Order: sequence, then structure tokens, then C-alpha cells
Amino acid sequence: MDANEPEEEFGFSRNYFLAKESRGSKKKSAQKISDIDLVDEQELRDSAARIVTKHEKEIISLTNSYKSLYTKWAFELRCGFGLLMYGFGSKKSLIEDFASSALTDYAVIVINGYLQSINLKHVVIAMAEVLWDQLKTKRKTSTGNLCKTKPPFSSQSMEDGLAFLDESQANESDCIVCVVVHNIDGPGLRESQQHLARIASCSHVRMVASIDHVNAPLLWDKKMVHTQFNWCWYHVPTFSPYNIEGVFFPLILAYGGTTQNAKTATIVLQSLTPNAQSVFKVLAEYQLSHSDEEGMPINNLYSICRERFLVSSQVTLNSHLTEFKDHELVKTRRHSDGQDCYYIPLSPEALEKLIQEIG
Repeated sequence: MDANEPEEEFGFSRNYFLAKESRGSKKKSAQKISDIDLVDEQELRDSAARIVTKHEKEIISLTNSYKSLYTKWAFELRCGFGLLMYGFGSKKSLIEDFASSALTDYAVIVINGYLQSINLKHVVIAMAEVLWDQLKTKRKTSTGNLCKTKPPFSSQSMEDGLAFLDESQANESDCIVCVVVHNIDGPGLRESQQHLARIASCSHVRMVASIDHVNAPLLWDKKMVHTQFNWCWYHVPTFSPYNIEGVFFPLILAYGGTTQNAKTATIVLQSLTPNAQSVFKVLAEYQLSHSDEEGMPINNLYSICRERFLVSSQVTLNSHLTEFKDHELVKTRRHSDGQDCYYIPLSPEALEKLIQEIG
């Protein structure tokens, strides 16, 4: 062994610790993250949208190749299985094309899991109402008389709706409601997997869903995967950009401007019914013309909407307002006289732009 080797090792160690000590004694930087000059989010998104897509023809060809599986997918749904799509890229267009092409015999309800908050109770009630309409139509066709009885879920209870979807007219198995769930692993649904599994297990329900997070399967236990969801897994990478899904997530090094807020709200409103959009427009116009008030009292809102034949009852208006609140389109605060008022958490400029967008 070389006699100088221990001395060399000691010298190396000493130099290492001297360097650490020297670096630690230097003055720390006074710069902060808040000092960074952030770009407007809309400007950043516009720049990203101008990026030329590579291999566009190959991506279209790959997506079209999945169409040969539509018949198989529809058959598996009829047999009681659920379809779970995974793979890199947005699968929104693929699943919607499958639903519009191969599921024309079924009623289809879409859940956008990429939204920040979703009310599953409203989804269940909507599914039960759709199934009730199917059953009434079938009875009218077979007997020639329209069924005039009231649906058994009139209490608007989620449990009643689930019971109706699972047990009602079990012999009429051809009455099916198909639920399409974009991003079932999305932030608005991660805490609701038990409810989604219960929905998927109903006898009159079939589910088609997509996942994008690598750890999404950890959301489910063995019973949910094999018994309730009863998934058939399909690897369908599309390599398509997440244009719509990404709108609802803030970009790094960007701040949300007026234009972006209006754009996000517009996309949410476009997924609602025309009547719901009209109710929202009434609230927006009132807020612009009464900027000095805390908001619009619900009694005033109901009176105007009733006069314009936008709602038929207070219950209908409340359902619209609940949906707005779930999507964070409106908020409530206490008026000086003690009653609750509804307002839209947008600046006047964003609100004017939003009214123009929804026309």
C-alpha cells in the first residue's frame, strides 16, 4: 500500500468540508418566487396552441384503427362489463365518437371528471329520470297507453335513484343508461369512487371510463374492480393533446387573467342545458346593472326566470343554482336585510365577455 494514500484521502476529505463550509458562509440570495415576472395565462396557452403537432397523420390513423373495436366494445357492454380506456393522450374524442356511433340504442350521460367539483346526486337523479322515460316509452309502444304514474324516486334521494336503476323492471333488461366518465381519476371524482362503483353495479347501467394517472388503479379495491365496475381494460394511446381537460388546470409560471376566467366559465356553461345558460345570463345581467349590491336575491331571480318561462318551479331553479355552485360559477353571501344573494365571482370585464360568448 502506498504510504501517501492516507494523506491523499485526508486531503480530499478536508477540501470537501472546506468547500461546504465556504459555500454555506456566502450571503443567501434575496430573490423570491414572487419576484418572477409571470406571463398572462391566456398568452401562454395561445403560444402553446401554436405549437405544430408532429406526426398528425399517424395520430389520426392510430385513432381510426380503434374504430374496428367498436362492435366488440358494444357487445361487452351488453354483456354487463364496463370499459376502461387507458394510455397516453386524451381519450375524450375517441370515447365520444364510440358513444355517438355504437351506442345509439342507449341513453348516454356524460360526466367530466376533469372538473374540480361534480355532484353525483344530480347525475344519479338524471339517470333515473332517463331510465323512467325509456320504460314509459316501451310500455306505451307495447300497450298503446302512456303510463301516467309518478316515478318512485320523486323524493330526489340518491339512494332512491340508485335503487330504481338497480331493481326497477329487472325483466326489461334492454332499457340501459350508459354513463361516459372522462377522467374517472380526475380531482372532482377521486373521493367518490365508492359511489361511482355503486352506480356502475346497477343492473340498468353500463359505464365507459378513461384514466390518465399512472396510479389511478390504487383508487379501487378488488371488489370494485372485478365485481362492481367489472372492467374490461383497453390500452388505447391516442397521443392527442389534453386541450379541453387542461383548461381547468393552472399553468406553471402563469397567472389567470380576465380572458382566461371567462373562457373557463364559457366551457363549463356550454356543457349545461340552454335553460341553465339563460338563468345564468339573467344573474350576470343583473350583476352588471347593480354593481353596488351584494348580489341578486333568489326571489328576484325566480320572478324574472318565471316570467321568461326559464323555470317552472322553485325546485327547478334551485337545481340550476346548485349546479352553478358545484362548478364554482356562482357563490352566495348574506344581504344586509338577512337574505341570501347569489353573485358571480368574476370581474365586470370578464362577465361582459362571458355574456357575449354564450350569446
